[in-house]
Amino acid sequence: MKKTLKKILVSFGILFLVSGIFFFWASASNLTENNYQKLEVNQLKQITDTDSIYSIVTYNIGYLSGMTNNLAVEKPKTLFDTNLQHVLTEFKNINPDIIAFQEIDFDASRSYHINQHDTIAKLGYNFEAETVNWDKTYVPFPYWPPTIHFGKVISGQSVLSKYPINSQERKVLKRVTSSPFYRDAFYLERLAQVVKVTIENQEVVLINVHLEAFNTQTRASQLQEVMAIFNTYAATNPTILLGDFNSDAKDENAVIKTLLKSKTIGNAAFSKNNIACTYNSEKPEVRIDYIFYTKKYIAYIDGKVLNKFGSASDHLPVEMHFKLK
Repeated sequence: MKKTLKKILVSFGILFLVSGIFFFWASASNLTENNYQKLEVNQLKQITDTDSIYSIVTYNIGYLSGMTNNLAVEKPKTLFDTNLQHVLTEFKNINPDIIAFQEIDFDASRSYHINQHDTIAKLGYNFEAETVNWDKTYVPFPYWPPTIHFGKVISGQSVLSKYPINSQERKVLKRVTSSPFYRDAFYLERLAQVVKVTIENQEVVLINVHLEAFNTQTRASQLQEVMAIFNTYAATNPTILLGDFNSDAKDENAVIKTLLKSKTIGNAAFSKNNIACTYNSEKPEVRIDYIFYTKKYIAYIDGKVLNKFGSASDHLPVEMHFKLK
């Protein structure tokens, strides 16, 4: 009996030790925190208009996995190659001055280690700002099968600009406080990427966000943080708040209602009577991607949801044309 009990205790001890080692390995980072944000300047030929009308796009690119994002299915390289070429073609056609991305891969085994940000920048974007919000060697989602969880993922948010980027700040938003430690260790950090761009000798502030998707209370708290940032800059600068807010405009209790009701904040490509949806890209039924702007400093020209991007991502991009006042 004692020998049996000893074997059981030893087995549990070994299992506990192995589990601990695996947990610390799986939740370990590949980069130091100093490398979680960077600015780059290229020497590319770029095409810019001179009519004082500027264009900006927000796009949750879903790491170019299309409608397979969040699905436990095989994702062949041909899927990513095809989606990347389609996105490059569409961006070349519309030629935006600034692009803000969410869920873009910088170096990930899931997208075959193609730096999606740098590849798109080669279309003619000399100014790049990158922020990492997911740096893991093991990603336990989708939950099954576990074999798809292995492999480095360095992903995040980024901005490409044809106009000089002066600075950026990576602001980490509140986490889900109710998550157990083993889930929190793999949490995708929700960020507000604050980027300052010089246009017409004015400093235009861009706030690129990707808010909490699953926990409503946390999403509301994050939006409060973001609005505090926005209001600080909006008092003195042309300010654009854009990204994936994970809050549906058609939901009566959506946290995004705070912004939708504002009389001083504009909303691109948005009509309450005919809401243009951005998710999912195959059958758009939900509007969760937005471009907001300060009416005091920015004159809205027009905007639209870019349906021609199709299902390169599970989201559709939103575009805005504007002038500075």
